Amino acid sequence: MHQGPVVELDEDNASRYKSILGVKLFVLYCIFYGGFVLIATFAPELLHSKIIFGLNLAITYGFGLIIFAIILGLIYNHACKNAEKKQNTKKVEQS
Repeated sequence: MHQGPVVELDEDNASRYKSILGVKLFVLYCIFYGGFVLIATFAPELLHSKIIFGLNLAITYGFGLIIFAIILGLIYNHACKNAEKKQNTKKVEQS
């Protein structure tokens, strides 16, 4: 027995903003990841150098990439939530 959707989904007026922001953040992450790939490709001996707390650059950079991705995700979520709230407020005012 089909009960239907739990909520009504309206048009997402902030989808263009969210798409552009997502692509920008993805490109930013790719730049940092590309730095890791370039170091590993052209200067792999640098990855063995000790950076912090006795950890080498490879481990530090790897954890940095993971933490950076989480931070970018939180930024994206916050920005999208604000954009949707702003669009929904405009929509209510126009009605």
